[in-house]
Formats: sequence, C-alpha cells, structure tokens
Amino acid sequence: MKAVHFGAGNIGRGFIGLLLSQAGYEVVFSDVNEPLVRELQRRGEYEVTLAEEAGRQFRVGGVSAIDGRDPQAVAEAVASADLVTTAVGVGVLRHIAPGIAAGLQLRLARGGAPLHLIACENAIGASTILKQHVMELLSGQEREALAASTAFPDSAVDRIVPIQHHEDILAVTVEPFYEWVVNRSQLLPGAAEIPGVHYVDDLAPYIERKLFTVNTGHCSAAYAGYAKGFATIQQSMQDEEVAGFVRSVLRETGDMLVRSYGFDAAEHDAYIETILGRFRNPHLTDEVARVGRSPLRKLSREDRLVRPALLALEQGLPADRLAEAMGLALRFDEPGDPEAMQLQQALRELGPAGALAQASGLGAEHPLVQAAAASYEQEAQAS
Repeated sequence: MKAVHFGAGNIGRGFIGLLLSQAGYEVVFSDVNEPLVRELQRRGEYEVTLAEEAGRQFRVGGVSAIDGRDPQAVAEAVASADLVTTAVGVGVLRHIAPGIAAGLQLRLARGGAPLHLIACENAIGASTILKQHVMELLSGQEREALAASTAFPDSAVDRIVPIQHHEDILAVTVEPFYEWVVNRSQLLPGAAEIPGVHYVDDLAPYIERKLFTVNTGHCSAAYAGYAKGFATIQQSMQDEEVAGFVRSVLRETGDMLVRSYGFDAAEHDAYIETILGRFRNPHLTDEVARVGRSPLRKLSREDRLVRPALLALEQGLPADRLAEAMGLALRFDEPGDPEAMQLQQALRELGPAGALAQASGLGAEHPLVQAAAASYEQEAQAS
C-alpha cells in the first residue's frame, strides 16, 4: 500500500508519516523544501523520538519523497496512491490542490481504485476545504465520475510537535500522546480503517473538544507565560498562577462542551487534566513565541478564544477567563511575529477594544470585547 503525504515537516514525519508507516504503508512525502526532499530520497528512512523519560525511538523506513513543485511527479504519485493525506497548514491546501486534481484526472483515465484524501490540519472541516479547492479545478463530468470513487473524510488531529533543534535534518521529537480521529460517515462503502486512527460517526464534538481544550489551553498558557517573562510553555506551567489560570480557562470551555455535546463531565475533567499534564511535559521544550504566534488569527471570531467564549455566552455560561486570555493575547508583543506587530500597531491606533474588535469582527461594545479590554487595561496598570 502506498500513501502520498503532502508536507514533510515535523508533524508530517513525526505524526502522520509515523502512523502510516506503522500501519503498513509505504509513505511518499511531497514537499517544497528541497534539502528535506533530497535527504528523504537519499536515505529512505528517518528516526522519531518520543519526548519522555524512556526516550523511545522509532525508525520509519521505506519512505521516499517528491518535489511538490514538480506537477508531473505529484500527479503521478496521486494517481497511483492508495491514500492521500496532508499536514501543510489549512492556508496551503489551495496550493496543493492543482497537483491533486491532476492526479485524480489521471486516475479517471486509468480506471484507478477508490481513494480517500484526508487533510490532517488544525482546522474544522479541513478535508472538506481541500475537496472544494480540488473540485473547482475539475469539470462537471469529472466531478460526477469521481463522486463514487473519491472521498474527503474530515479529521481531527492532536500531537504536540515543538520546534526542533537537531543536527539531523530528518530527526524529529514528538510527545507520546496522539489522537487522530476520522469521520467514518464520510468514508466510501467497504473502506478499510487505518490502524491507530479513531473513527467516529460525528466528528464535530471531537474537533471542538480538541480545539477548545488543547489549542485554547496552549495559547492561554503561552500568553499568560509571555506576560510573566517565561520563555517556554513548560516554564510557564511550573508557575502556579499561570497553571491555575489555564485550568480556569479550560473549565469554562469544558462547561460549554459538556452542555453542547453531552460529554460526561467527570470524563471531560480527566481529559483537561491530561492536557495540562501534556503542557507540563519536562521532556518537551515548547517556546511561548511559537505557541503564541499569529495572535490576529487566534483572536479571530471562529478560532480558539473568541468562538468558545461566544458559545459559552449563548448558553448563559461565564466566559470571564476566556476574556482575560484575550486581554493577555493583546499583550503579545513578539518582534519576530508580523501579526503581533500588526496587533501592537492596532492597539496604538485604536486602543484595546478597537484592536480586539478589528481582530475578532465583534463590535467594540460587545460584552466580550469590553471584558477583554478591561482585563488588558488592568494588567497594563499593574505592570
């Protein structure tokens, strides 16, 4: 079996590529990073280390790579694949769509077998987004012909892969915990399930549970830690005040998720504690500058802070700590982050309420914006 995976970065190699290899797939990576592609082609293997006391290591062999800028190579790979996956960032999906579309056209011409394409991105409905980009490039007749033999099941993925500092360009370190959930209801009839993947009939609860616990908690730890001068998430979570704050944020998102989807409250509390333990993992070094980067995106209406807060308010639940996290995000003044610089400029020109309103799309008088702005002002006065 052959899987074509778009994105040979740390998540692609350390998470999706590792699992697919362990499931028996030959993995062909498609990437535009020429040194990375060249080294994968030369060696055909790499090593994944788990960030834990035992430091277990896994050799991922039987891999190869193609240059994602070579349209013919990409199309040929997709045309002969048994599975296509991605981990490129949701904004890049439109750029890989032409190669995938060309590959699907070749499959049609050659009478290829049914194919699943799964976008493993940090976004809601990423495979559906990929499908839209691909189908726009195909004729109506081609779309109709592919309907019965091509599926884009949505998925939710979760594994912390920090910034790497290895001499070996292919070596990657990941946390032991992982979760890859796929929407079973979107699979083609008779599809075989991939070992190590959790299949569910309704993906929405799992996507939002992950986004509004892991992602919300992670960025809350980053912004709270940044405000106190910590360099890493692990240092931040050693601070009782930061750890308590992150837990209180996740209590708010947790109450909302339990009410929205009927999760067992005790089980969700245990899930929160698991997530907090992952953030404290002493064998990881996760920089707050990386986790907190792109604050404008993180403060947008549909992302990890504003969306769960709005859902909580709609249910009559509190969102005070979420608003406080937004206020802390406004203080993220990281020189190497273009979005952070844009946010700081907006703060100077519009003030905290105006800057957050601009980022979130909410009105400056919205209670959530006002609460976040008040928290920002209070922190500014205290410092």
